[in-house]
Amino acid sequence: MTHRERLLRTLRGEPVDRVPDYEFGAWAQTIARWHKEGMPQEYNSIDHFFHTDNMEYGPSPGVHIGLLPGFEYKVLEEKGDHIIVQDGDGAIAEMLRPELGASIPKYLRYAIETRKDWERIRDERLNPETPGRIPENLDELCKRSLDADYPITLWCGSLYGWIRNWMGVERISVTFYDDPGWIEEMMDHLVNLTLTMFENLAGKCKIDLGTWWEDMCFNKGPLISPEMFSRYMVPRYKRITEFLRRECGCEFHMVDCDGNIHQLVPLWLEAGINVMFPLEVAHNDGYEIKRRFGKSVAIRGYFDKRALIAGGEAIDREFERLEPLLKGGGFIPHTDHLVPPDVPWENYLYYRRRKCEFIGKI
Repeated sequence: MTHRERLLRTLRGEPVDRVPDYEFGAWAQTIARWHKEGMPQEYNSIDHFFHTDNMEYGPSPGVHIGLLPGFEYKVLEEKGDHIIVQDGDGAIAEMLRPELGASIPKYLRYAIETRKDWERIRDERLNPETPGRIPENLDELCKRSLDADYPITLWCGSLYGWIRNWMGVERISVTFYDDPGWIEEMMDHLVNLTLTMFENLAGKCKIDLGTWWEDMCFNKGPLISPEMFSRYMVPRYKRITEFLRRECGCEFHMVDCDGNIHQLVPLWLEAGINVMFPLEVAHNDGYEIKRRFGKSVAIRGYFDKRALIAGGEAIDREFERLEPLLKGGGFIPHTDHLVPPDVPWENYLYYRRRKCEFIGKI
């Protein structure tokens, strides 16, 4: 069974020789710790060292749908143990020096604080005519997608998450109420830019999986109401998912969203997004999601990363907890977020051995 066949059959809930071996990854501080505890220095990622199925992808016919040019990440000021930086979304933030550990940034300014800010970014960085959005070898990539033995994925971007990063949670939340027309204008521009770029793929290639990023939920639920999500986002998602299904045969779309996603799952399904990732254990019940929606939804992740801290017995219990989900189909197990730096290398090696046994990759 090829990697492509294996992934598609798994997502459909059909029998497979084994499910794909994917991992989410680890924090940079985690890799630094593991280098001290035995991970060879020449490896800087889980995928490279363990040669997961993430290494068995080839090129896909992608086009650039985000900020172009992006904002330059740069240190603006050094303040003892802290630095002030401009990040890739154009926000100004203060944070702990990376070499001293991970920290949550304190945002001082966002890229979009006024309509003029938005109009400048729209015209200068979200212009579909900007050179560099279409690879020179796109026709060749499209042709390869038709008979590739690896899955063909396509980055579809974000509707809420990108705008939230450009405006901040508080400003976007207030704007939904004070100026909903502006929200619609920004989302429509993103959709129109995306579809303009995807027109270059229409009828030329086979896409298996569209991938999205939103991160729009906290521990109790979404950052906007399901009613707002249904009004503002579902119809716009559909414009893209239906286009890709019609023009490129795209059967699956996967959304990366942390937090409690239960209220949004049925709305994502309505919108054509049918793979939930990474499904954090602390906030979600994967069994309830599968009970409600059956084979219409697939899940990636859902292994509690906290078990890796506790070690062998806790890791074994996690795999026991997930066994019925694996047998039910439509599930690809891996940690429910990046592996944190308090996980010893020895514990992660044990997890990987058990994981490969669990999925039948021996």
